[in-house]
Amino acid sequence: MLEQRRLKFSLLLLMALPLAAETKVFRHFTLIDGGGGDPVSDAAMIVNGGRIEWVGISSQLKAPKGAESIDLTGKFVMPGIINLHGHVGNVVDMTQDPKFFTRENVEKNLKTYASYGVTTVLSMGTDQDLIFQIRDEQRKTGRPAMTRVYTAGRGFTAKGGYGGLAGVTFALADNSEVDKDIAELRKQKVDIVKIWVDDHLGTMKKMPLDMSKAIIDSSHKHGLPIAAHIFYLQDAKDLTVAGVNGLAHSVRDKLIDRQLIDSMKAHGTWQIAATLTREASMFVYGETPKFADDPFFTRGVSPKVIATLKDPAYQKKTAADKDFAEYPGFLENAKRNLKSLVDAGVRYGFGTDSGPPGRFPGFFEQWEMELMVSAGLTPSQVIGAATKNSAEFLGARDLGTLEPRKWADMIVLDKNPLADIRNTRTIRAVYIAGNPITR
Repeated sequence: MLEQRRLKFSLLLLMALPLAAETKVFRHFTLIDGGGGDPVSDAAMIVNGGRIEWVGISSQLKAPKGAESIDLTGKFVMPGIINLHGHVGNVVDMTQDPKFFTRENVEKNLKTYASYGVTTVLSMGTDQDLIFQIRDEQRKTGRPAMTRVYTAGRGFTAKGGYGGLAGVTFALADNSEVDKDIAELRKQKVDIVKIWVDDHLGTMKKMPLDMSKAIIDSSHKHGLPIAAHIFYLQDAKDLTVAGVNGLAHSVRDKLIDRQLIDSMKAHGTWQIAATLTREASMFVYGETPKFADDPFFTRGVSPKVIATLKDPAYQKKTAADKDFAEYPGFLENAKRNLKSLVDAGVRYGFGTDSGPPGRFPGFFEQWEMELMVSAGLTPSQVIGAATKNSAEFLGARDLGTLEPRKWADMIVLDKNPLADIRNTRTIRAVYIAGNPITR
């Protein structure tokens, strides 16, 4: 009997104490906190229950007894990357089909994102109802074992028009169903509403402006932010005045002007994603891309994908696109327009449009950062866009920077990304809510 009482007391004591594995102490790294300040040498961090409890200089560290100690001497630690424009679950290899939207495939995408240091993704308008179950399971604990997912649920296109995913997105013939559809999304607690406003270089119907306005107005009436896929400068101007919260792509048909810049600043409109890699993907497969043999890329895709990218027939088909010669110019416009917006003080985030065929989750976010630097942004600006800024747009107050009370979503790097943005690829470990993810 006495032995049973002792055992019971021991069990109660263990239940009352925090588990040692739940408290981690990271030591002797260089901290890049995502806030844009100077890096902190010989930093330390205490993570308890997945959240940052303390961060500072190693010499000031007071490590809790029994905590797990992790020595990161010579390493660099930055917040996890937040992608504000992705699409999950609809692609296998190089084929897109709504039938692929299964838990297995969605989670495969989220695990791939995580392995590349992308710890949060906003899926933009091509999701089925399963996404809400996965998202809500994650948020119940706040400590998923894969990338955190935010979602627009089902986005909006004009019936017979460009954009979205057939059979999934709302395809509107007129404005009569707008408020009902938005109310449905509000009931599902979508994180944002998505519309496509484009005519695919004049080959498809574009959503009319009055329809866009109706969706924007209804979204705001229901307390939901809204982002728009755009291509043309005039559409960006019209939608900004109409009250859209964010542009999900750069303007690509021409260089932006002062009118758009002033309007975005006046209306608080974000350039939430430049999607430079999306533009590059439109022409890079006209030949074997340089990254096709890069182990950093190949580890995230199937052998079938690599074989397709190296297939001369696939390359010939890609290059046969009637607008193929125009695509490099669209990328250059996107880069110059991003730089102009940033220099002018327009709010900006980070996103890639990864997920569809040929736009590879994880790798594209890493490539996007490189292209943003080639557009004239500094590595610090790019890291800030992909962390602090993107969290602010999402309204995710416990993500985006490495400071007390926030989730310990972070990447451990072998080299300094502020010296060379490609060093974000030197991933030693990725943590989501303080737990290392399997890579």
